[in-house]
Amino acid sequence: MLLKLITHGSLLTTLPEGKQPIGCKWVYKVKLKANGSLERYKARLVAKGYTQQEGLDYLETFSPIAKFTSIRLLFAIAVVKDDILITSNDPKAVTQLKESLDNQFKLKDLGNLKYFLGLEVARSSKGISLCQRKYALEILSDSGLLGSRPVTTPIEQNIKLSALDGVPLDDASVYKRLVGRLLYLMVTRPDIGYSVQKLSQFLAKPTNCHLNAAYRVLKYIKATPGKGLFFPSSSSLHLKAFFYSDWASYLDTRRLVTGYCVFLGDSLISWKSKKQHTVSRSSAEAEYRAMAAVVWELMWLLPLLTNLQVPHPQEALLFYDSQATLHIETNLVYHERTKLIELDCHLVREKIQDGLVRTLQCNLSKSTSRLDDQILGHLSVSKFS
Repeated sequence: MLLKLITHGSLLTTLPEGKQPIGCKWVYKVKLKANGSLERYKARLVAKGYTQQEGLDYLETFSPIAKFTSIRLLFAIAVVKDDILITSNDPKAVTQLKESLDNQFKLKDLGNLKYFLGLEVARSSKGISLCQRKYALEILSDSGLLGSRPVTTPIEQNIKLSALDGVPLDDASVYKRLVGRLLYLMVTRPDIGYSVQKLSQFLAKPTNCHLNAAYRVLKYIKATPGKGLFFPSSSSLHLKAFFYSDWASYLDTRRLVTGYCVFLGDSLISWKSKKQHTVSRSSAEAEYRAMAAVVWELMWLLPLLTNLQVPHPQEALLFYDSQATLHIETNLVYHERTKLIELDCHLVREKIQDGLVRTLQCNLSKSTSRLDDQILGHLSVSKFS
């Protein structure tokens, strides 16, 4: 029985002379449903890979972990099909694939997808929704804020956090663990992206002011713990993106924050709010760096769609509201104070000429929603109401 279990899906071979086999260990896991009830007990026999010696047993390491952007993209595509995870509009083909896999590996059909990598999945005729309600409530409970009064914004308007604010915490691990959990919650909560990005800058020496700011994010989550993403089934499969920059926003370093969000039709699949590594000397430079960042993301997403056999014959649409960006993008002679971003200029121009992206000017202050403002960091209390 044990031999059958070990050799199922594996290949037995002769141990080379002078070599010692890597030991194994049983790992037990209790799998829970989204509501916290027991789903099943799971056991897995794993190799003790940490006993290997570098240069002798291996030369390099690589962990094939999928980006959550890829997972969200897959859901956005799967919503227009008849099946989830095994996506196809042919039920017979799905059955044949499952039978073929079952002949090689021991499979268990768990039915319709409801819980995946901590994500709660709900499906209807209108589309698929993802949220992390159970995880959000766990964070609130562990932080003692389950009974706190909710707030309407994740961060106070016009707040400027600094490394010099407040008194250093006696136990910095409390702050680090909380920010780490908020980072994972961002998988389905782009509305806290800008706030958590701000909090992540103070992991080295957090203070009580930084911890209070993190608690405010939790109080915001308390208002809508089940909030998440929705992928409509009637959506198109056309990429479009928005970007924005917050020039010299950090008091300590005066570095800029760039933000963008990418939609596949009406489905939000990718977003980022990040402090740049260098200081930008002008708002035009800051905005163009943000533009280059979202072009890089589109350059990665378009081949991914091709690999998934999803045609995308049109250019990806890129929306912005910067006159300076328009001048640099279209005028090859416009080089005043732009030498520091020359590589970004050439990249964006090349992709526009290749037909990869097409830029469209818009007024972000009027056209973007509350969600876009929270991702990009352009906060205003009036827009939250």
